[in-house]
Amino acid sequence: MTDTAVPLTTKKDWSSDQEVRWCPGCGDYSILTAVQMLMPDLGVKRENTVFVSGIGCSSRFPYYMNTYGMHSIHGRAPAIASGLAVARPDLDVWVITGDGDGLSIGGNHLIHALRRNVNLTILLFNNQIYGLTKGQYSPTSEVGKITKSTPFGSVDRPFNPVSLALGAEATFVARTHDLDRKHMMETFRRAHDHRGGAFVEIYQNCNVFNDGAFDPILARDNRSDNLVPLVHGQPVRFGKEDQLGVTLDDQGRAQVVQVADVGEDALLVHDETRDDPGLAFQLSRLARGPFEPTPMGVFRAVERPDYGTAIGDQLVASHARQGPGDLQALLASGSTWTV
Repeated sequence: MTDTAVPLTTKKDWSSDQEVRWCPGCGDYSILTAVQMLMPDLGVKRENTVFVSGIGCSSRFPYYMNTYGMHSIHGRAPAIASGLAVARPDLDVWVITGDGDGLSIGGNHLIHALRRNVNLTILLFNNQIYGLTKGQYSPTSEVGKITKSTPFGSVDRPFNPVSLALGAEATFVARTHDLDRKHMMETFRRAHDHRGGAFVEIYQNCNVFNDGAFDPILARDNRSDNLVPLVHGQPVRFGKEDQLGVTLDDQGRAQVVQVADVGEDALLVHDETRDDPGLAFQLSRLARGPFEPTPMGVFRAVERPDYGTAIGDQLVASHARQGPGDLQALLASGSTWTV
């Protein structure tokens, strides 16, 4: 009988022998450490774990994990990972991407992986810039952003990655940031444990080409009044003295209020399991950008059959009705000819 027990491991076991090559001070180091520290606690085997990435600074990630992995092509990591997850449902498949890789050339692949609910854990590193190619504006750069590719300032309205994922009906959507390892690890744990498409946006500082982009909300003195913790079943409340909260206005839009002005009973109670993503979407629109009070945590976590399971069930049902398939008969059916 094969021993299926998961061996005890440490962070070292999950770390490859490759030199980590990011710019000194890059937020990617913090994310990598959080994942490597988390993996021993997930109850999974290294040989059953796969990291698939596209192109970008974040996409070096598979080299640094002592697992299987693939550094694929620009924007196509969700498509490649989808095929792997469906063909091998026994594997834990992670997708590592960035705001450029995942939301520009890879935007189409990302939204379809999410709407199909493919069993993937997708981590999107958002630094609001193209770092690998030396500082062009990205799909999440703010309006007016002056870069090498927008010398007069960007006129594009940026994507809100959480809103995008919710609009694609992702069954698990969360946000965290690279300055809080504990929060990252707990968010990644929940994303991994979710069966289906799990999407996590990570605010990540690029200290070379976009340094301090998130300081208005992440600088130590700014966090308490600008990070809005989302806790399932609890009123959405924050601030140094819990003096601030979130309610819905008369048009159903999320807004920040003084608790003393409205009373705690008026505050929105967070429900991440609500099937309709509308309320989670409103929370994702609370801030116009990372310079206003910004929700952090799990926006949505609902149960729905994942894509691979649905396909497997379909094949089993077809086999029961029609018997095993005949590949040769399939190839010779329809319009065929002999050369």
